[in-house]
Amino acid sequence: MQYGIFSVSDITRDPVSGETPSEAERIDAIVKIATHAEEVGLDVFAIGEHHNPPFFSSSPTTLLAHIAALTEKLTVTTSTTLITTNDPVRIAEEYAMLQHLSKGRMDLMVGRGNTGPVYPWFGQDIRKSLPLALENYNLLHRLWREDVVDWEGRFRTPL
Repeated sequence: MQYGIFSVSDITRDPVSGETPSEAERIDAIVKIATHAEEVGLDVFAIGEHHNPPFFSSSPTTLLAHIAALTEKLTVTTSTTLITTNDPVRIAEEYAMLQHLSKGRMDLMVGRGNTGPVYPWFGQDIRKSLPLALENYNLLHRLWREDVVDWEGRFRTPL
């Protein structure tokens, strides 16, 4: 069993001080939380992916790469990477790079997400989220396991 910390990457008012941190302050705080997690012996740090307020984590690979560079044992992971609004080719590329930079200390969790209004921002229709997620997952799975992938689906250009 592993123990860790998960953040949805929210930027919300501090219940004690009443102050709302800036995005930069919240990111700095998350990095400190992650590095402290390793110092106290936790195993995993996870960050969610969001593209709308009140969240900051629109680029989890960048944040997780930074945390991996500051730690030695901590597994960095997403919770979750949006398989429906991200191109599976880019997911494969970005997380393969993170896997190398973290020296194998990366886990990837994918999901459909739960914020319907962001789907059109990425050219997608939430009503098609289940078949889109399945198709993108199948392509991602092949990209991670096969050297050469020929692909044709309903939701992206062929490979």
